[in-house]
Amino acid sequence: MKNVKKVKPVTPPYPFDAYSKIISPLPPEDGGGFMASFADLPGCISDGETAEEALENSKDAFMAWVAARWDMGKPIPEPSARPSDFVAADASGRLLARLPKYLHSRLTLRAQREGVSVNSLVLAFIAAGLGQS
Repeated sequence: MKNVKKVKPVTPPYPFDAYSKIISPLPPEDGGGFMASFADLPGCISDGETAEEALENSKDAFMAWVAARWDMGKPIPEPSARPSDFVAADASGRLLARLPKYLHSRLTLRAQREGVSVNSLVLAFIAAGLGQS
């Protein structure tokens, strides 16, 4: 493995939590699971069996991406939107929603097929939708 370059770890100029992440379900033909990506860091992606695992794996992807970018002498993009920009003073992080039975049933079946909880599936759908706006 002569062509493998060792890149030294660096301290990111902005912390992992400052960047918005997009969690998207992967189609079964691509192996299923979930993909985590960063709107401000092109090509910085990870995946996992669950949305939570994809997000956890994205920490390693973030550190590797920053180190490689730094090694190439390229700037590290500043986060365009910080999570605190979107936190309303009265937001508790809890949401209770009533759904039609047919929609709840479809979500439950999809979550079972993907091996995740309904809450994780809905959170992934919301994150993916917000990432596109």
